[in-house]
Amino acid sequence: MIIVKIGGGNSINLPGIASDLADIHEPMLIVHGANALRDELLQKLGLNKKIVTSQSGYSSVFSDQQTLDVMMMAYSGLRNKRLVELLQQNGINAIGLTGLDGRVIQGRRNRGIRVKENGKIKLLRDFSGKPQSVNEQLLNFLLDQCYTPVLTVPIIDENGTAINSENDDIVALLQTVFKAHIVLQLIEAPGLLEDIADEHSLIEQLSQQELARREAAAEGRMKRKLHALVKLFENSSPRVIIADGRSEHPIKDALNGKGTVIK
Repeated sequence: MIIVKIGGGNSINLPGIASDLADIHEPMLIVHGANALRDELLQKLGLNKKIVTSQSGYSSVFSDQQTLDVMMMAYSGLRNKRLVELLQQNGINAIGLTGLDGRVIQGRRNRGIRVKENGKIKLLRDFSGKPQSVNEQLLNFLLDQCYTPVLTVPIIDENGTAINSENDDIVALLQTVFKAHIVLQLIEAPGLLEDIADEHSLIEQLSQQELARREAAAEGRMKRKLHALVKLFENSSPRVIIADGRSEHPIKDALNGKGTVIK
């Protein structure tokens, strides 16, 4: 089993990824984003994206009803179906699903995000939450029938409502259930960098201990991403590869040692 997380940036090479995946002959779960497409649609619709940072230092997109609607257009609509189309063109019998479909990813809506604004603590409530369980029976049925699930947000909350969630957390949850031997994450960078402004500062290898240390020192969205990486190792020992999704052969390059490897 391989879990592949595909970032949502504009420069991710989706045709190259689909072509490379055709050469992998084992079960796969694919999770993808569409943040660049979401932002583009928000701009066209005259809407603003709001980023909030909790008291504990984790940043996320504030998901009101309008933002969630645009996310559905971008993630579960255009990006999901175009990716399924590319995979089908490369001989992969992909099936696109959101966490809503068949309750594939069940979550719990946030009770509120404590943020500090103008020196005061506010409790903000939106349509976001944490993934908590996986419909393992449905995904195993699809895998047994040789389908490749292509998953994205929104997920479903305890009341049957669509909510936004972090793909990093979804991947970590899938890993607790399926215990893939490789978790591959494709981003718009050569891998994890010492200096995000310098693509030559690639960190080629990290231990779990070093990863936890870096999480403690990080801030904002990077802190959230590193926390999700740490969770990948809670119940299993996968080979985690964070690699460049912009190259001509993103999957092949990653499996051949390019990127950051965490063991």
